[in-house]
Amino acid sequence: MNGDASQADAHAQTEASSSAEETKRRSLDEEARDSLHILPLSSIPLETPGLQHARLIKNVRLQTVVEMFHGTQTGSGQVVPRHVPAYFESYKEEVERDLVKIEKIATASSFDVYSSRIELRRLKIDVNNVECLTLSDRKKKELTSYMRVFTRPLMEYVYGQEDMQVADVSDIIRLFATPNKDEALRNLRMMADRLDIELTEIPHFLEEYGDIFLSLAYFRKCLDEIVPEVQRFVTWMADIRTSAEVKRDPRQMKMLDDIARDLTDISTSITGRFESFDNRSKDFWSDINADTFRTIRELIASHHVTIGGVLCGLAVKMNLWKSRFQRGGGGPNRRMEFVKSEILPGLSHIKALETSARIGHS
Repeated sequence: MNGDASQADAHAQTEASSSAEETKRRSLDEEARDSLHILPLSSIPLETPGLQHARLIKNVRLQTVVEMFHGTQTGSGQVVPRHVPAYFESYKEEVERDLVKIEKIATASSFDVYSSRIELRRLKIDVNNVECLTLSDRKKKELTSYMRVFTRPLMEYVYGQEDMQVADVSDIIRLFATPNKDEALRNLRMMADRLDIELTEIPHFLEEYGDIFLSLAYFRKCLDEIVPEVQRFVTWMADIRTSAEVKRDPRQMKMLDDIARDLTDISTSITGRFESFDNRSKDFWSDINADTFRTIRELIASHHVTIGGVLCGLAVKMNLWKSRFQRGGGGPNRRMEFVKSEILPGLSHIKALETSARIGHS
């Protein structure tokens, strides 16, 4: 009897352990999908067994490394892409072919799902049904309040009211598939005419509308989380100036000034870009037609790569700062060393990305 009980306990423990592992794996998968700096290699068709479990990540210097393993106990095992073949000596030919793809994708400035789709399409890789290249359901729920900015004018246009119970664009598509008011049906027909599409194509238009503005909502939430951290960091960095040693060194004072100015300029500029998108989306609803929608869709999509790159760079640096200085402390010398070794490298890349976006779309 005791043997049976022991076996049952062991079986229950194995199942519990397996369930915990599955939950952890799912959580890591969701983290990667919703992240700016992680790309699971399972999203790319690779030949080398084992590589599918690795991830591309951006380190604090904004270099792309292959993370071979990741765990609370084990830490993060990172190698630069060109050193990957040493880990798969039995698959020399396969890993060399895979490395061609990996090194091309590694040049991307961000690994958010929107930038990754663009980069993978450039490599002629089909991204349409790759689950890890879509935001997780959890993230989409988080973005509901951000999406209301874009769903409200749609509801007003078709139903004449904005307070209908709509969580996300999929709810709107269901609602519009069977409109429950004659006036709504008339408005949908008018919208179809203005967009130069058939009434039956409205759900497809809504999906496209939803996806383009979901991307904007995603980046906007990232921005709203990162900018206050950047402002806190600039204040924290300013305290280094009180050090007598730093005061005596004009080069160090100038470096602190330059970093503070660059971070402030980047934050201000990218925030201004989002305000411009908001204004353009309002313009669309005041004059609905195929050209205005195509223009706003192309405008937002053309900014994905630079927005992703700027936010990714800032996020990686601010996350490391928060983990190293959890209570915001640290003496002047320790702070200065962190700024020089972790914040300064790669900052010029973030600044150049934001400047290129400003010039390219001014």
